[in-house]
Amino acid sequence: MLHIGLIGCGRIAEKHVRTIAQLDHVSLAALSDIHRINMQEIESLYQKASGRRVLIPCYENYRELLKDPSIDIVVIAVYSGMHAAIAQEAIKQNKHVIIEKPLALSLQDAETIIHLAAVYRKKALVCHQLRYRPLLQKVKAFLDAGYFGPLFFGMVSLRLNRSRDYYESSCWKGTWEKDGGMLLNQGIHLVDLLVWLMGDVKSVYGEMATYVEGKATEDVAAGVVTFKNHAKGLIEANTITQPENVGYQLAIFGRNGTVCIGGKAFDELNHCYIDDLPDAKDELLQIAGQSTEHVAMYEDFLQAIQSDRPYLMTAKEGKRALETIFALYRSDNIREPVTLPLSDFST
Repeated sequence: MLHIGLIGCGRIAEKHVRTIAQLDHVSLAALSDIHRINMQEIESLYQKASGRRVLIPCYENYRELLKDPSIDIVVIAVYSGMHAAIAQEAIKQNKHVIIEKPLALSLQDAETIIHLAAVYRKKALVCHQLRYRPLLQKVKAFLDAGYFGPLFFGMVSLRLNRSRDYYESSCWKGTWEKDGGMLLNQGIHLVDLLVWLMGDVKSVYGEMATYVEGKATEDVAAGVVTFKNHAKGLIEANTITQPENVGYQLAIFGRNGTVCIGGKAFDELNHCYIDDLPDAKDELLQIAGQSTEHVAMYEDFLQAIQSDRPYLMTAKEGKRALETIFALYRSDNIREPVTLPLSDFST
């Protein structure tokens, strides 16, 4: 039995708790949050979801949780600016870590996490769970099998609504120091899928704009990506869509095939054609509505720990989307294309 400690008991923690409750051979064994009421609510949720009437130790200081020798895995679900520091401390305390996106707010912090995980022989997972969604797994399999042929173009679109009230609900939201930008928080899942499916990035040119008062980070971002395989990419994102979310879109265009996925829940197959795979659309339609990715992500990670085998969403993989977004941010600052790899960057 592996024991999990959860640091940060806000809204995002609920998804982790429901996932942990579904899994065998793991248990939620400790909680940490600066607000005791949050820990009590998460404890109650876990008890109901798992059917286990257990009392869970609660720590207002997360460092006390890290000192607990019975904890094998630490889930980090606090605000973005604390992800890297807690992950580094946890690894040094010989814990495996599950880190909510984004991995870090600086390139140096991301690289330190990767280094520490190697030195201490610990696993570090970044929560880009959409890679585990059955629909995306099947598209990736088609790409890897060569059915799309050479890739020419990939694009992602994010059209969301985040009101002024949203940013005013917490003192850290909309700040570069504690939150990072809109692309790092709302857009990073799609950027991760873009680089996962299209390949390594060579350069990025981007521009951004901020319109909502009372915050520092961007509301609109647009980027042109050049991949090492000579394909082109487009990143288009905003959080000023009125009056509510329109949704997400990803499209991949190759010599022999095209696929477009979208919708408010990002689970709609809008288009699919592959020259030598006439049944591809039907195969994808059958699994388009499946959303088992969070459990699949946890299972992959737990099996990697137990068998000491590779897993999909490592910190090194998480750095790829992070660096792509950092390149777009830097490009906006200097008004020139930015070539990867970056030597440094911090929001």
